[in-house]
Amino acid sequence: MHRTLNRWLALALFVPALALAEPDFRAVYSTQGSFEDVKQGVEFAITGRGLVISHYSNIGEMLARTGEDVGSDRQVYLQAGVIEFCSAVMSRKMMEADPGNIIFCPYAISLYVLPDAPDTVHLSYERLSEVAEGGTTEVLEEIETLLDGIVQEAMAF
Repeated sequence: MHRTLNRWLALALFVPALALAEPDFRAVYSTQGSFEDVKQGVEFAITGRGLVISHYSNIGEMLARTGEDVGSDRQVYLQAGVIEFCSAVMSRKMMEADPGNIIFCPYAISLYVLPDAPDTVHLSYERLSEVAEGGTTEVLEEIETLLDGIVQEAMAF
């Protein structure tokens, strides 16, 4: 009886901790090099697959420019940006599986350099399969594989 009670007590303590554990929606990699070289590697990896870059957002510049306006003098990044692109084939497949998946389009790869590590470029993307529902898991995993391949190629550039 005492052993059973201890098991239930352990389970009662463990389950809430499990519920608090959140999935990590970001895949983050780091590489040594210059921001511009890594950015160019990402661009080449995207266009080399026949995909088109639709937009580049210079997040670092925006934060630096607007910091004073919002009452902050903290430098978050030395450089930071987001490259957006799309794949007509993958996007169609993703949205045919669930029209609500439009929220994941265009795909994005973020690059950033932190002030305390100026020679390290971080690359990240959203792990879409963490939010997959129903029959969309397979296609979102395919897109993650695409994003990961682009990041890996860029780091080897």
